[in-house]
Order: sequence, then structure tokens, then C-alpha cells
Amino acid sequence: MSDIATILGQRIRYYRKSAGWSQETLAELSGCHSTYIGQLERGEKNATVESVGKIASALNISLSTLFADIGIKDEKIYEIPTEYREFILNKTTEEQKRIYKILLEIDNYKNN
Repeated sequence: MSDIATILGQRIRYYRKSAGWSQETLAELSGCHSTYIGQLERGEKNATVESVGKIASALNISLSTLFADIGIKDEKIYEIPTEYREFILNKTTEEQKRIYKILLEIDNYKNN
């Protein structure tokens, strides 16, 4: 699948896990089949606009949040924060907390 499908799937998985939901729960709340949710999360299927809208609504996030910076390849536009976001989204909540704590410690050290 395309990079876009893979990134979108990773984001769906991130927000689903952040909500503490199984794929089955997201499927039920969005009106999509749980197999389809799994295929999207793995980047195996291209999502329809309708299904992404239903999933975003179920997750209580905007479509703009779900699609933020996907597909930006222009070096002048593409910024490091986008790379950080993708890196962080692929970590567990516990790993994200540890990374954030390390960043705060680095910032604190730098400012002292």
C-alpha cells in the first residue's frame, strides 16, 4: 500500500489505543467491520472518505487531525516536528510518557 495508507492506519491505531478500545469496539462505534479496521491499521486497504469520516467521528477527532501533514514531501514545507509526530505515534502510551519525560529533562538541563 501507499505511504499515505500506512500513515493513516498508524494514526487510526494510535487514537484507538489512546481511547483504550479494541478494534471491535471502534468497528462497532464507527459502523465499520472489525476486519476492515484491522486492514486499515496495517495499511493493507485504502480507506474510503466515508469510512474515515465515520472512524474519525467515533474517535471524536477531526479529519484534519487524522490527515495532518500526510503526504508532504517538499523539503521546504516538510518539517522535523512531522517526523517526531510519526515517531511518537508508533510508540505505546508508556513509551510516549518516557520519551516526553526525557525531553523535559533535556530542556530543563539546557535552561539551567
